Amino acid sequence: MTLIHAVAHPGTIDEADGDGLLPTLIALHGYGANAQDLLGLSPYLAGGRLLMVCPQAPLPIQPGFYGFNWHAFSGPEGRGSPEVVEAATATVSEFVDFAVEAYPVDRDHVALLGFSQGGGMAYRLGFREPERFVGLAALSTSLPDDLFADGEPPGEAVRGLPLLIQHGASDASVSVDKGRASRDRLAGLGLEPDYREYSMAHEVGAHSARDLSQWLERVLELGSE
Repeated sequence: MTLIHAVAHPGTIDEADGDGLLPTLIALHGYGANAQDLLGLSPYLAGGRLLMVCPQAPLPIQPGFYGFNWHAFSGPEGRGSPEVVEAATATVSEFVDFAVEAYPVDRDHVALLGFSQGGGMAYRLGFREPERFVGLAALSTSLPDDLFADGEPPGEAVRGLPLLIQHGASDASVSVDKGRASRDRLAGLGLEPDYREYSMAHEVGAHSARDLSQWLERVLELGSE
């Protein structure tokens, strides 16, 4: 599916393979943001050597405001129904299909990142299709309650997917307790998330961006500059 999206190209094929394909980061923004929101990180991640593709959520949160939502909310707790959330996850999966065809993506070196609500989407897609990604970064978010709720243990591909969790200790939008709980729940399932906590709010700070950059260099096999 072709969502509105923003792209940052490194402007060089020095890091590309023989076919001109590039290591790629798919980045999902948070509630109320847009396709441009995370794109500004591009120069700071792996020295700007990545192809960064940022889809925009399809639902405007209100008329006249350039902010978007991945799925509609319902119920007393404002959560999306399982059917609505599943449809949204399928939409993102279809967008990844589109992106790897439309851009010079090295399909063997694709990482997935999500911030806040986009982090929940990244958890869902990454754990549903772990073979598509070399790593999953969940920023200022929490693991959706329904994932692994059936008691089935994660499969081998999920257990082998590198996970980075970053959270601000002063996050007033998504409490750091939710980040810690996600870490502990994943560890209890036999996964080994790399959990990082920072003196920051609901944001990507200088230190977290530096750690994210180093993590991307590892999982995308870029090596440090």
